[in-house]
Amino acid sequence: MLLAIDVGNSNTVIGCIDNNEISHVFRMVTDMSKTEYEYTVGIKNILEFEGISCDRFDGAIVASVVPPLVNVLKAAVRRLTGHNPVVVGAGVKTGMNILIDNPAQLGSDLVADGVAAIASYQLPVIVFDMGTATTISVIDQNAGFLGGALYPGLALSMNALSRGTSQLPKVPIEAPDRVICANTIDCMKSGAIFGTASMVDGMIDRIEEELGMKCTIVATGGLSSRIVPYCKHEIIHDENLLLRGLGIIYEKNKRK
Repeated sequence: MLLAIDVGNSNTVIGCIDNNEISHVFRMVTDMSKTEYEYTVGIKNILEFEGISCDRFDGAIVASVVPPLVNVLKAAVRRLTGHNPVVVGAGVKTGMNILIDNPAQLGSDLVADGVAAIASYQLPVIVFDMGTATTISVIDQNAGFLGGALYPGLALSMNALSRGTSQLPKVPIEAPDRVICANTIDCMKSGAIFGTASMVDGMIDRIEEELGMKCTIVATGGLSSRIVPYCKHEIIHDENLLLRGLGIIYEKNKRK
C-alpha cells in the first residue's frame, strides 16, 4: 500500500492507495508550528482509527506547497512507515512536458493534477483546483503543460471581505435560492457561488478561444463540489485527481 500526502496551505490530504486504487482519504489542518513528532502522532492516530496499520505501507510520496513542512513530513513519514518518501519536486520523473518559463516554479500540486489529468482524460484539458487559491492548469493535446492562471480561492476571498469591512459578516459558502437577493447575507452567498461559477465559465471561454479548440474541463480541490453544479459548462468533478497523480508519479520514481 502507498501512503500519499498532499500538504496544502489550509489542509493536508492523506491518501492510501492500494493496487492503484484509492482506498481511504483523510484531511487534517495544515499547521506550520507542528513538529515531525506531532505530525507522526497525528497521522498515526488517524490511520489507526480507521484500522490501518502503518506496517502495511511499502512506499510513500509527499507533495507540498508549504516549503517549511517538506522536511517535517519527510521525517514523519520515515517514522511511520520506515520508508524514505518520494518528494515531488525538481528531478522527479513525471512524464509531463512542462513548458512554462521556469519549470522549477510549478507547484507540486499542479504537477500531480497535470499528471493525473493526462492519464485520465482526453486532451487538451483544463484543470481547476479550488483550494486556498484557485489554480487553472492548461495542458495541450501533446501533453504539454502550457501554464494557466491563479486567483484567490473562494473561502480566502470571503474571509477577506468580512475582515476588510465593518458591516459584512462571515457567511456559509452555499448557494441562495436566487441570483438577485434582497438581504445582505444572501447577496454575499450569491456573489460567492454564482460569481465564482461565472468566473470559471468565463475563464474556460477565454482559454478555449486562445487555444482555438474545445477542451476537457476538470475540477478538483476542497471547494470544487460547491461551485461545479452552478457552472454552465460541462465540468468533470474529480475530487481525488491529485492523489491519483501522486500514485502515478510514485510508480515512475520508485526504486526497483
